[in-house]
Amino acid sequence: MDLTDVSLALLSAVLHAGWNAAVKVSRNPAQVMTAQMVLGAVLVVPALFFSGLPNLASFGWIAASTVMNVLTVSALLRAYELGGFGLVYPVVRSLAVLMVVPLAAVVTGERLGTAGLLGVLVISLALVVLAWDAARGKGITRAAIGWTTAAGVGTAAYIMCDAQGVRLSGSPWAYGFVVSITNAAAMAWRQRRSGPPWAQVTAHWALALPIAVAAMGSYLIILWVWSHAPIAPAAALRDTSAVFAILIAVFWLKEPFTRTRIAAVLLAASAIPLLRFG
Repeated sequence: MDLTDVSLALLSAVLHAGWNAAVKVSRNPAQVMTAQMVLGAVLVVPALFFSGLPNLASFGWIAASTVMNVLTVSALLRAYELGGFGLVYPVVRSLAVLMVVPLAAVVTGERLGTAGLLGVLVISLALVVLAWDAARGKGITRAAIGWTTAAGVGTAAYIMCDAQGVRLSGSPWAYGFVVSITNAAAMAWRQRRSGPPWAQVTAHWALALPIAVAAMGSYLIILWVWSHAPIAPAAALRDTSAVFAILIAVFWLKEPFTRTRIAAVLLAASAIPLLRFG
């Protein structure tokens, strides 16, 4: 990966961490999530007039990505109820990163060098350290483990769908715009018992709008990277979002910066040059 791709993948991670933290601290995370996805879809509709639609060959991947996204969100929400955000999120991202490496090798023929593979493993270790820190002193049920694993598998699946789809789309922007619209429609359907999507947008628009801008920016940036860069290292760099989320929690939410968290941050930082030159 060249320096531009590394920098953009890390920027995507920062934006991803920021908007997830904002959703996490809101009073009604599920409704805020729905509102930001609907607003994001509304924002990109005019852009489709300039980008046009993606190539027809990518539409199967768009459908698959949308289905996997809804299933993953469902598994995540259940896992959060049983295991908590601090434990579930880093484990899910770690599982996804580890599964993307063999999936990319099988599906696209991409194989990492020794340094690249080591970088992926180091980032996964950093995420596991964060999960261990969150899990200390807590009992973890089999159900929580099951839903977390399901969310990790789903995350790896939609990463591969998006990476494949965007390469066939002819335009990462057109692909991202269409997926944002289909994901919003799927999420609105999933949350239909909470009321019409516009009612949820009206109730939460002031918070959801900046979140939607950050989420859209994060997604479009990583799609552009995936359109030409190796999938696994780019996904690993983006999943340092869990580490950036810790830094946001420390400096924004005034949570303690423990030795374990410091170790996770240093581990993630040490992986960046490995992925850059691997």
